[in-house]
Formats: sequence, structure tokens, C-alpha cells
Amino acid sequence: MDRSDAECVTGTVPQGPPQWHAIPWRKVARSVHRLQARIAKAMAEGRRGKVHALRRILTRSLGAARWAVRRVTTNKGKRTPGVDGVVWSTPKAKQEAIAATQRGPYQPLPLRRVYRPKPNGKKRPLGIPCMKDRAKQAVHALALDPIAECLADPNSYGFRRERSTADAIEQCFIALARRQAAQWVLEGDITACYDRISHGWLDKHAPMDKGILRKWLKSGYVERKTFHATEEGTPQGGIISPVLCNLTLDGLERLLEERFKQRKVNMVRYADDFIVTGNSKELLRDEVKPVIEAFLADRGLELSAEKTRIVHIEEGFDFLGQHVRKYNGKLIIKPARKAVKGLLAKVGGILERSVSTQPAEVIRQLNPVIRGWANYHCVVRIHSLTWTGRSGSRCGDGPNAHTRTKA
Repeated sequence: MDRSDAECVTGTVPQGPPQWHAIPWRKVARSVHRLQARIAKAMAEGRRGKVHALRRILTRSLGAARWAVRRVTTNKGKRTPGVDGVVWSTPKAKQEAIAATQRGPYQPLPLRRVYRPKPNGKKRPLGIPCMKDRAKQAVHALALDPIAECLADPNSYGFRRERSTADAIEQCFIALARRQAAQWVLEGDITACYDRISHGWLDKHAPMDKGILRKWLKSGYVERKTFHATEEGTPQGGIISPVLCNLTLDGLERLLEERFKQRKVNMVRYADDFIVTGNSKELLRDEVKPVIEAFLADRGLELSAEKTRIVHIEEGFDFLGQHVRKYNGKLIIKPARKAVKGLLAKVGGILERSVSTQPAEVIRQLNPVIRGWANYHCVVRIHSLTWTGRSGSRCGDGPNAHTRTKA
């Protein structure tokens, strides 16, 4: 006698899955995180077969499907539809999405191409997947994250749990603040990184379901009701794209460390933005830069000839919205001019549109803009030999001072 027959005999009413608002989210989070921890442990032990088995369990689990649907229905893009025009805005739609995400045949739809303005006046192309594709990507991202963490470079800070831009700036301080530290910096800029990543390289090296990955990479995009095929790149706008970008660029820091030991070559990377320090301009130009170019070429990428430059620390450079420069031997980090101008332009735009608006309403609009900008930059204090960011550690005293730099 099966379970349904037993329920009918005893007179009990069969119970279906809990409704959206009744789902025990803490229990779901614990189950997902437990599987992720097991994947990370197996990966650290080199048990690739175990990693593959646990990854399959996680991507097919009910908890991962629930967590993925919750993620795509609570982030900033929850009201942005894909090419099908569908959004999951009701509890019933979210409940049905869980079942559709967990099982059944799957074929992704093309992306919806939109453009966002860039600070330099150009436009950044974004590919917006439909809701079901976002949820499916979120499921596979849950299984890919712990693997990517085990393969990540030590000083990679973009799109990683418990890491932020403040940590990247702190590492810049650690690598450059001392008097005997490297004095030259290579500012790296990769041309259209997301749009040019080699599909062949990802298919060969990304530790995930190859069939699903190929479907996403080759799904194409729709612009002005016209379908365009995609032969390279992973779309900006996809949930799993940042993880794939990190996997593509991981290994560069370790390669530089092996090639240039004892030469004060340090790398700090946030997603596709990075800097590399060195003893001399000639070292960075003639030895380090060719190694980086060869590493990127294998992945279908290249450095931007216009934006990649080598500067002395006394000239300074901009990185992640901060300006890093030494004045008379003292390293000073402060908001970059572009960041200040961007804030003033945004505040000025709000004031211009609010000429006839009540002061209370103007203040309500200005507060999140000013507060967000201040919170981003407040982790940096202008100081000569002390870092007073989030960790509160001093240069030379903190736990990272001896483990994250050779300078």
C-alpha cells in the first residue's frame, strides 16, 4: 500500500507543499548552506567525484529551487521582465515557479537587450533573461559558488561572499603604504570583458552542467524584435555571469606570484577591474603586461590599449571610485574626482526637478543619494600609516598585513 492509499484508509487529508508565505525560510537556508559547505569541503580535499554528486543533489533539490525563486523575486530586477513579459509578483505565481524550476524539460529563451548609460557617455549593453531563466541560473549559481571560492585568487574581491570594494581598497593600502613598497602601478582595463569571454574556454573549464551552460551561452538575444545569435561572451544581467567572470580571471594572481617572486608584484582585483604593483615601470611594461595579455588571450580577452596605463604612485590612480596617491611618502586615499562630480550632478538634477516641490519631499529624495555615497566612501580615512576601514586594522598590525602582500 502506498502513502496516498494509506492516507485514504486512515481518513487523513493529503497535504501539499506549504504556500509561499508559509515556507520555513530559515530551514531552507540551512539546508542549502549545508550542501554548499559539503561541496566546498569535497573540493578542498580534491574529491571531484564527490563534488559532482553533491552539485547534482543541490541543483535538483527543493530547497535550492525555493531559494532561487525567492532571490529573483526580491532583488532590484524583480519587476523587470524578459522577452516573454512575465514577472512573478503574486504568491501563487512564485509557488508555481518553484515546481517549474525544480523539474521538467528546460530550454532558455533569448535575452532582452537593453542599454544603460556609462559615465563616459557611452552605453553598456545588458542582456535580461526571463524570470524562469534567472531562477534556473540562481539554482546553478548556488552550486557553483563554493567551487569558485576554492579556485579563487586570494585578492579577488568582486561578487564574493563577505568581500567588498572596501576590502579591495584596504589591500591597496597594505600593498602600497610602506616606504619600501612598490612605487609603480599598472591599471588594468579589459575590453568588454563580459561580452568577449570565450565560449570554448568556459565549456572546457567551468565546473558545472555543460549542457545547461551551452544553452545559456548560445541562447542569443532579441533587440528591436530581431533575434541575434551569440558566439562569445556571457551577458551582463545574468545572475550567474559574475561567477563565470571570476572563474575566467582566477589564476592570474597566482601566475604572477609564481613568475615574479620577491619583486613586489602584487595584484588586487574586483571583478574585471584590477591593479598590479611593481618595482619599476620597465618590469610592468616589458615582463608583467605580456604575461597578463597571454593569460587573457587564452580566454578570448584583451587589455584596452586606451585605458590600460602604468603610473607612479606619486601621480596616483583611480580604483573603485577612490583616488590612491602618495604625497611626500604618505599614502592618501580619498574619493575620486569622478565620484564627487557624479554625486554633485545627481544632487543638482534632483534640485532642478524639484523647483516647486515642498522642502520635505526634496529632503526625502536627497537623503538616500547622499547617505549611500557617504556610506560607500566613509570606510576610507585620510591617514598616513593607519588604515581605519571596516576591519579597523592598522597597516602592519592586522591579520592581513603579513598574509596578503609581499611588498
